[in-house]
Amino acid sequence: MNALKLYGKQDIRFEAAPMPETTNDNDVIIKVKAVGICGSDISRFKKLGAYVPGTIFGHEFSGEVVQVGRSVKNVQVGDRVAGCPAFCCGECDSCRKGEPARCENLHVMGAYHSGAFAQYAKLPEENVMQIPDSVDFDTAAMIEPSSVVAHGFYRTNLQPGDSVAVMGCGNIGLLAVQWAKIFGASKVYAIDIDDAKLDIAKSVGADHAVNSSEHPAHEQILTLNGGQGVDVAIESAGSPITSAQVFALPKKGGQVVCMGIPYADVNIERYYFEKIVRNELTVLGSWNAVSAPFPGKEWDASIHYMETGQINVKPMISHRLPLEEGPDAFRRIANGKAYFGKVLFYPELG
Repeated sequence: MNALKLYGKQDIRFEAAPMPETTNDNDVIIKVKAVGICGSDISRFKKLGAYVPGTIFGHEFSGEVVQVGRSVKNVQVGDRVAGCPAFCCGECDSCRKGEPARCENLHVMGAYHSGAFAQYAKLPEENVMQIPDSVDFDTAAMIEPSSVVAHGFYRTNLQPGDSVAVMGCGNIGLLAVQWAKIFGASKVYAIDIDDAKLDIAKSVGADHAVNSSEHPAHEQILTLNGGQGVDVAIESAGSPITSAQVFALPKKGGQVVCMGIPYADVNIERYYFEKIVRNELTVLGSWNAVSAPFPGKEWDASIHYMETGQINVKPMISHRLPLEEGPDAFRRIANGKAYFGKVLFYPELG
């Protein structure tokens, strides 16, 4: 079969790879229909390199079951499915306490297990979820990032009628806008420096678009929100700058959820740090997309709200490409010279 393999920093190759086999009784072999590039994939390609050189990369995908191990009961050949790419050890203190997102040995497929940038992928049965016929493969490929966002919202005490600010309107931020509405937010403020991304944020439910390159975001929100900050602020840009600025967005006693991963030191000016202390903010980290019982309510909820249409990923998809164009796409995204939203590959094309 064909696959994209990551060998090192800025070294990803379209190559032949062996077909996965059902070596364990609980294995499920899936024909990949759509697979997306995650922001973390770009960071690993651009800055970090492979965990194991030559491993098939990628982890956000959907497809059709083509083979199952003899103990598999919950899915069968022909089922339309999505895959949870997370692997937890089941043995550390966090796993034993039912907190798989905090597993000491948590990793995703594409790191130490073959990933989904391929014509076929393999996962254990517990990592495979059926999807309804009304949820297409493009949408289902984004159940994983949707679940990442849902995981963060479940950590908050957001109440119906509250206000939410989402700082950064990449794919995670655009999903956060929609999850804020699902959780009952009456007002959602989308913040970015790119008007095109802000337009998409408005199209998926943001009430106000705030371009922070024109004026500090917190000052604009104070004007829009009657002199108040928001109840919950989401940092989804993963920028060292926004990872500090986000603390100026909540009102006194508000919450901040850090979903983005800044691949650089975060230097917090006194003004922003004092907001944490003087406003008695609660700062929450959110990692991965799984909870107990594995893979967690995040996945069931994502599938449900995609089926109802309350999560709409179509405006987020900017490129649909054959897998063989993967190396060029990664290079173009990494050099930042063109706009890319969510990029989906179709291994059957080409």
